[in-house]
Amino acid sequence: MTKKSSDFTESEIAARLDKIPYAKFLNIRPLLMGTELTMVMPYSDDIIGNPLLKALHGGSVSAFMEITAIVQLAIENQTVQFARPVGVNIDYLRRGRPQDTYARAVIMRQGSRVANVQVRAWQRSFDEPITVLHGHFMLARDT
Repeated sequence: MTKKSSDFTESEIAARLDKIPYAKFLNIRPLLMGTELTMVMPYSDDIIGNPLLKALHGGSVSAFMEITAIVQLAIENQTVQFARPVGVNIDYLRRGRPQDTYARAVIMRQGSRVANVQVRAWQRSFDEPITVLHGHFMLARDT
């Protein structure tokens, strides 16, 4: 019997995250709400890019969203290997404040080799994203 994405537990998803060194550095963790997967990047002084504004570093936020996309793809496709980014566009909409950040990925379209994924990152409200990722990912093939 195949496992659906909604059948995964937070600890199984966390085990996949542990295979990504930068995800460990950012301390990213999964948060399951029903069948919906949200990733959490807890605030840390290490991810501040502009100390005067106390704004999160754009690279940390974009890496967080890319990791969210590849983990969502791995879970949906039940693969051990991670998808690779082919092309990624990031829209920085608001300053990331010194607080926890959340992200959720939606697979917009998936073929046999490439997937189109959108990721939204927010802090205060899902309806007020700080950053949005639009990306194409080469799907991994387990051998």
